[in-house]
Amino acid sequence: MTDIAGRKADHLELCATGDVGFRAKTTRLEDVELVHDSLPELALDEIDASVTVFGKRLRAPLFIAAMTGGTDRAREINRELASIAEERGYGFGLGSQRAMLGGERVDTFEVRAVAPTTVLLGNLGVVQARALGTAQIADLAARVGADALCIHLNPAQEIVQAGGDRDFKGAIATLERLVEELPIPVVAKETGCGLGPRAAAKLARAGVRHVDVSGAGGTSWVAVEAERATAGARALGDALREWGVPTAAAVAFARATRPRFRTIIATGGVGTGLDAARAIALGAHAVGIARPVLQAFVGGGRAGARAFLEGVEAELRAVMLLVGAANVEELRKAPRVIRGELRRWIELTGGRR
Repeated sequence: MTDIAGRKADHLELCATGDVGFRAKTTRLEDVELVHDSLPELALDEIDASVTVFGKRLRAPLFIAAMTGGTDRAREINRELASIAEERGYGFGLGSQRAMLGGERVDTFEVRAVAPTTVLLGNLGVVQARALGTAQIADLAARVGADALCIHLNPAQEIVQAGGDRDFKGAIATLERLVEELPIPVVAKETGCGLGPRAAAKLARAGVRHVDVSGAGGTSWVAVEAERATAGARALGDALREWGVPTAAAVAFARATRPRFRTIIATGGVGTGLDAARAIALGAHAVGIARPVLQAFVGGGRAGARAFLEGVEAELRAVMLLVGAANVEELRKAPRVIRGELRRWIELTGGRR
């Protein structure tokens, strides 16, 4: 097994069964109180939860978010979950396609056979993208049939990872180049530490119009790498385990950024329909769920993952009814009360850059 494949196998095992979540820090989505409407004048069966992203319609604003690739187990998981996304009308995100650069296990990323119409997000690290020509990156996305390409930003994870990247210069220039030259949309995606107001402003100025905030409060990828690290790096990982911008704050910052982002995806600790509704009310256009779906799949197979996602969607639709939102755009404008620590996060910058 190659180093990359071994790392990906470790990641899967740790995310499925390990203690790699944030311990103290939460998403702060619990600080968003949606205002009940006793007279919604709506029928539950007529709630329209559909959204259009990257030129395609999703039946509900849900992505099965980026997780894995590069191993036999990853191939099985990607194909099963992508087929659920196709069946249910959700989006699907691939894990990092770095392994494909060396020609390794390309088949583990190939899901179009089971998900021919779903919104499919490719995935590549910004450091790897920096070293590649645009044509190579376009080919990488085309080989999996991606509708958009996530360029992931993960400095906190990398500095804890054994052999990880240490030089993050040139990321903004890389994103500017890809936004200008790639034939598909570019999504700037964090990996569990969230986009703060400064990062969001830099992305907007670079021409990025689509972001996945991937905030703190769910899986700590610092903790994942700390579990795999040597003693010195483990100490660093333990020190930085709670590092990051909570998901709710990251969504609020992204919404306040000018020029506006056309797509804001909220991942990072989203695990229920109520979480999804709160994130959308803060300004997200869709949400992504990763580790809870993986755990449902590992625990109950395809049926378990499908039942979990059906429950999330049903809860989201129920909340939409109870706030009087007939569609997702109305949910984004629903009355809400911001409490506690999230209020302080937002007040810290006034939601500004």
